[in-house]
Amino acid sequence: MYRIARHHDYFVGIDSDGCVFDTMELKHKECFIPNFINHYELQAVSKYAREAWEFVNLYSKSRGTNRFPALAETLDSLARRGEVIARGVQVSAPKVLREWIQHESKLGNPALEARVAETRDPDLTRALTWSLAVNRSIADLVRGVPPFPAVRACLASLGGRADLLVCSATPHAALRAEWREHDLDGHVAAICGQEEGTKREILHNAQAYPAAQALMVGDAPGDYRAAQANHCLFFPICPGDEEACWQRFCDEGIERFFRGTFAGSFQQELLDQFERCLPSTPPWEAKP
Repeated sequence: MYRIARHHDYFVGIDSDGCVFDTMELKHKECFIPNFINHYELQAVSKYAREAWEFVNLYSKSRGTNRFPALAETLDSLARRGEVIARGVQVSAPKVLREWIQHESKLGNPALEARVAETRDPDLTRALTWSLAVNRSIADLVRGVPPFPAVRACLASLGGRADLLVCSATPHAALRAEWREHDLDGHVAAICGQEEGTKREILHNAQAYPAAQALMVGDAPGDYRAAQANHCLFFPICPGDEEACWQRFCDEGIERFFRGTFAGSFQQELLDQFERCLPSTPPWEAKP
């Protein structure tokens, strides 16, 4: 498990995609979805494939999930949809992919490549081929997307007082490239992606710090669950309201964290706002 050296009494974990950088829409709509439709032969139901992927990965409580569980969840959602069934398109999440997701803690391409080399399974090979194609699309397309306003000021305010760790489900190479492109990497002790483990595992670093002196900043329910598992406070960057959230963190949240007034009513107010911003059921499955 990855460990950072402790230099301060405070710790802050920070997600990246959709949290620090406004890259979620670009990556999913222009990189993940076209490759999903292409590699999983979903041309006949492309509209529904796009809607399912966007809901799972952008507009629901599963936002921010690692790409492989997200792939399985999206295939399941498509398989249940009446319009897809009516068109006679067969969609399913392969059992072997589910088993690999269940048993592998480092859900990234290196671990999947090793499993494919061991088994030569065609379903795992397809998932790997899709994932590698996504990475190529991201490397080719995603650039010039700056951090949200107020992010730099927040990092500067935290620096020197807390140990900062990027805690993301994004592949390591893409994370490093984005943080270096915008000269943000110097603010953090380390940049950890999917190859280092789950967010919950990466955030285990927080347990080396005193209670109420560890915080996670994220934009997805999975970030909050990782924070809960490691006894961290949580500052949500609510999807659709990112600029205002970062400004509030800069103006109020950071000083509350260092003064010890973050927990309690302020934390609950943030969590209530976060709970309201993302649904759990897609509109096509919701009861009238």
